[in-house]
Amino acid sequence: MGKLEGKTAVILGAASPDNMGQVMARAFATEGARVLVAGRKEAPLQALASEIGGEYALCDITSRSEVRALADAAVAKLGRVDAAVNCTGWGLLKSFTEITEEELNGIVALQFTGVHHFLQAFIEKMVAQTPSGGSLISLSSATTKAVIGNHAAYIGTKTGSEGLIRCVANDYGQYGIKANSISPAFTESPMTHQSFAVPGLVDAFLPRYPLGRLNTSQDVANAAVWLCSDDCFVTGENIQPNGGLTLRGNPQSGDIERSVGAAMAARGS
Repeated sequence: MGKLEGKTAVILGAASPDNMGQVMARAFATEGARVLVAGRKEAPLQALASEIGGEYALCDITSRSEVRALADAAVAKLGRVDAAVNCTGWGLLKSFTEITEEELNGIVALQFTGVHHFLQAFIEKMVAQTPSGGSLISLSSATTKAVIGNHAAYIGTKTGSEGLIRCVANDYGQYGIKANSISPAFTESPMTHQSFAVPGLVDAFLPRYPLGRLNTSQDVANAAVWLCSDDCFVTGENIQPNGGLTLRGNPQSGDIERSVGAAMAARGS
């Protein structure tokens, strides 16, 4: 405990009960940080802020003006920003040829353009504050290194956000700013609840993890805490707290179909 004692943090994407952003906010608060949580739904944000003794603000990452207002609110409420973490995302599962223009525009706005808005706004705050510096994190995905079927728009935009992070690390390290991305794999959360309920689906993924289990939201939060701590001398990297999935790669469509089919057949027997 105390790895972030005296620090301040903004966590965007914490507006759904027990999602990855909320788990991360609790972890940061436990380690001593004063946390401002943000997202698009006021009630869960207000409840979480009350629970952890922090602050909250409404923000849609696809709106540049709202993101800049979030950065202003963070400085006003916290005094400075030592860490800013983007946990937003959209698990769009659709074949390459079926993705509509509207869906493509939406995921680009959320997972690339919005990430640019977020980094830009908080770079400006971190450069201007005294002393300058801080830690910037954007959640990416293990799928950018371990490709899985029917995720083209998702993987493409997450890969682009990793490129933005590397550029920030290169250009703003001189101001004491660290910038890294974190790549969870198939993680049980409110967003994936329905997937985890499919018989046999998890069984298709488990053999791909050398450490023998899927990563949890807490694993991801622990990585973020370390990246934002003074113990961390890392920037421009993509951190993989997912038990070694990228060594073996994600299962492909045929693997998943066979695993789910076997589980369904076993249930019917």
